[in-house]
Amino acid sequence: MKIVIIGAGEVGYSIAKALYTNNDVILIDKKEESCRRANELDVQVLQGNGANVNILNQALPADLVVAVTGNDEINIVACIAAKLITKNKKPIMTIARVSSPDYINKPIAHRRSVGMDFMICPELTLASEVAGIVSVPSAIGMDAFADGRVKMMEFRVDRNTTFDGMSLADAEIPDCCVISALIRGKDILIPHGDDVMHEGDHVIVIGKPESILEIEGMFGGMPGMRNKVMIVGAGIVGFYIANLLARRGDTDLKIIETDEERCIEIAGMLPDALVLHGDGTDEALLRSEGAGDMNVVIATTDSDEKNLLCLLLVKQLGAKKIIAKVDRSEYMELFEMVGIDAALSPKQATINGVLRVTMGAGVESLATVEGERAEIVELIASPGAKVTKKPLGRVKFPKGAIVSVIVRNNEVIVPRGVHQIRAGDRVVVFALTSALPKVKKLFG
Repeated sequence: MKIVIIGAGEVGYSIAKALYTNNDVILIDKKEESCRRANELDVQVLQGNGANVNILNQALPADLVVAVTGNDEINIVACIAAKLITKNKKPIMTIARVSSPDYINKPIAHRRSVGMDFMICPELTLASEVAGIVSVPSAIGMDAFADGRVKMMEFRVDRNTTFDGMSLADAEIPDCCVISALIRGKDILIPHGDDVMHEGDHVIVIGKPESILEIEGMFGGMPGMRNKVMIVGAGIVGFYIANLLARRGDTDLKIIETDEERCIEIAGMLPDALVLHGDGTDEALLRSEGAGDMNVVIATTDSDEKNLLCLLLVKQLGAKKIIAKVDRSEYMELFEMVGIDAALSPKQATINGVLRVTMGAGVESLATVEGERAEIVELIASPGAKVTKKPLGRVKFPKGAIVSVIVRNNEVIVPRGVHQIRAGDRVVVFALTSALPKVKKLFG
């Protein structure tokens, strides 16, 4: 494919890095420093405004335009302009990154009527993930596939919970879900029946949403429990999270924000939340507002350093689960090393969202795991594909991959060796990144 990426910041650069090996990529950015960095890749670089028709004309025609600058309006205008320029020529797909609730109300939306195939909102993607893991004490990650018919949850095995010291063969998990991976320290294991789960292991479970709800209780979840949640930082991400939690009606919500005008605005939009004007790194304020008694504290300010300091303070005070928004990808490992339960990145959410719609025919969606060392992909089996010719027990699957779920029409199947994939089936596969190319060949 010929791909034009507008915005060569961390997000645009990362998307280009993921795509340039097998595609013809052009990066556009106004900043000289960003262009200089982009030149490190084997891509064409244009310096200028990506919404400028003259600049776009130099890059087009193309198969795909991805606009991921930090400005919603530039991204939208660039996509509309690209569609107009190529209107009577080769068909083009456009993707715009947007953040404002004025433009979008779900993580990924179709906007073809106004010249965009997709709008991606990374802040809403992150907020949806946080809202999904707040109510389960040991849950630290979630995602959805097959239009919500399949759910993935990542749990931590805590001491004295059901699975601590138990082998997978003895784990009585619901029929409509499967343990797809064990993460132990830096190792990612495709599990076998004799593998034993231990305190501190992370377990990835994939299956029907109702089965995942059932398994939540086995990992310490308490259905119907009211959650005490504190959010530090009421920017776009903080507001999206607060709004999702407020709608559920099972959360006692406190919000701390340094900007007094923003506090008044948020209090008007979320009347059931307690909104406090203050600094989330002020230990006296955190102590007086009961941060140590919270089920979950979420730090979503625009400063990674402030988020880290705030969460270390509340952890010391006794908060049960702590979640951070992290903008700088190089900090992700540090946050997890010091005990942050979940470190989530809007930038990574953007990258994942773009890759979901650019990975080629047959690949419907993607989620990266453990710093991109493993991936969960939803593949569509092509007519005549190798994977459709034999029952799964006889298909030579790569060692680092496992078929987790088959979706056939509206039926969700947790496969056994006797099941056979059919053309058109949507199949959720957990795979080490190194094994993914071989997996895709089976479905092509």
